[in-house]
Amino acid sequence: MLSKRSLPDFAWVFIAAFVVRLLVLIHFSASPYFLPTSGDMKFYADWAQRIADGQWTNHHAFYGLPGYPFLLGGLFALIGFDPFAVGFFQTLSESAIAVLLFQLAAWAFPGPRARWAGALAALGWIFFPAAQAFSVILMPTTWAVLTFWGVFYWSVRTESRSLWRPWLGMGALVGVSATLVATVLFILPISLATAVRNLRKPAAVLAASACLLAGVGLGTAPCWLHNRLIAGEPVWLSAHGGLNFWVGNHPGANGFPSLPPELQRASQEGMLKDSIRVAQEEAGRPLSNAEISQHWSAKASAYIHEHPREWLALMATKIKNFWNAAQYDDLSVITPFQERRIITPGLRFGWVALLALPGLALLWRRWPRSRWIAAAVVLHMMALLPVFVTERYRLAAVPGLLLLAAGGLTELGEALALKRWDRAWAWAGVGGTAACLVMLPVNEPSLRWLDTYNSGLKAFETGDLEQARQNFELAARYEPGNPEIQTSLGNYWLRKNDFEQARKAYQQALKINPETLVALNNLGLIEISQGHWAAAKTLLVSAQKIEPNDPSLKELIERCECQVKPDATAVPSR
Repeated sequence: MLSKRSLPDFAWVFIAAFVVRLLVLIHFSASPYFLPTSGDMKFYADWAQRIADGQWTNHHAFYGLPGYPFLLGGLFALIGFDPFAVGFFQTLSESAIAVLLFQLAAWAFPGPRARWAGALAALGWIFFPAAQAFSVILMPTTWAVLTFWGVFYWSVRTESRSLWRPWLGMGALVGVSATLVATVLFILPISLATAVRNLRKPAAVLAASACLLAGVGLGTAPCWLHNRLIAGEPVWLSAHGGLNFWVGNHPGANGFPSLPPELQRASQEGMLKDSIRVAQEEAGRPLSNAEISQHWSAKASAYIHEHPREWLALMATKIKNFWNAAQYDDLSVITPFQERRIITPGLRFGWVALLALPGLALLWRRWPRSRWIAAAVVLHMMALLPVFVTERYRLAAVPGLLLLAAGGLTELGEALALKRWDRAWAWAGVGGTAACLVMLPVNEPSLRWLDTYNSGLKAFETGDLEQARQNFELAARYEPGNPEIQTSLGNYWLRKNDFEQARKAYQQALKINPETLVALNNLGLIEISQGHWAAAKTLLVSAQKIEPNDPSLKELIERCECQVKPDATAVPSR
């Protein structure tokens, strides 16, 4: 038997994190959400399955970061499609992050307080709701967090004066991880600052920096070599960067992933398809993936150039959104997982940020290494400013905030024990100021309807139709001008075989946006079921313009053409 003393503290942290995450994974595997049926998880699962089946490329530049699909594809090729195995490996990643926090506390806050601060930070991560939720689904979030803070730890701990070690390997690790989540690249300034601190001489710093960037080039080589040599397009990582830039910087942007009017499908696959079609329609010719990215990037750049004041206000809004307690979970997994008790309770982002800011104020002068942690948090925030803020995007900042919060709480405890009321009042004063930023109300309607709507989608997929209807109707009251919500209501009535109600909902969706694909398709199917072949053909032809490569649409249109005689009069849709 192993006694507690036979294992170091960090091993116990790893075990605690692993047990909690494994229990979350087991509960998740028994839930109706386990198999990816829609959204980004299905996008990654389908792409990975194609890779496992040997379809490595479509001979176009990647339109979506390929690292995670290839990681999953390699695993699926070895063991078959197994989301549980993916979740198991991701629980290991999460456990490693908890250990990193424990070790970073020992580096940043020397002395007896380090153990307490490390334990508090690790516990905060273990029970952080968003971290629990994203650790078990088919998303690359945990690997981005692990790399970001792993490279941070590697950087600040290194004392190497070599011109190439560890800079080349460090850059390669960041490069490989950037093929999963590109925001990891924003940890590079920490590595560069470490090189400056260690080497000092300008020539040596330049050589180390060149090795670091060369490592990034090597790590990302699978992407840019594929895009250049196989696709023949000058794209470094993925051609969807221009699209994200436009989504984050268009006239209606609000700092969250608010879609511009021409892009209505919020899922990653739907949005990517719409962005290709719309860009080609606006250009009036077929475009390569690189040209599509340039098209959207040019629109965003034009908006910024023509409306500098509005754009600066938008940047301020994004900073506010980053620090705010408002939870914008674009995948809507956190709330349903909490409702089904898949994940355990824990401090949310707002509370962590509220504790971290006064903690930083106490630590800044006494423990200078805390400034490195603060710099990493700010760098990650800067990585989101060109695009938008979501709960999963800002998750990589949480380990740093937990460290600052835990360190600050230990400082506060010492101040109270020693009756250092000046330090205690300073903590309270900064905390009160931070509360004004963190708790500031966010007047964004999508925060009210998004979770409700996505929870309705999950209820619909799992057969809980009445719960789905209630959620869709509530979401429609919050956001009556959203075609996706109206389409989902139509899908509910269609499942209930109430064609009249379904028709009304689909027609309302098309009134909002005439290019709502699912509404066109399903309304066409209703017309077919009632023998209105000409009306069905008109709707399906409109759907085919949006999705020209869908074989089922082509088959349905041909079926309608066979039924409609040249002299027949189309029966109008009611």
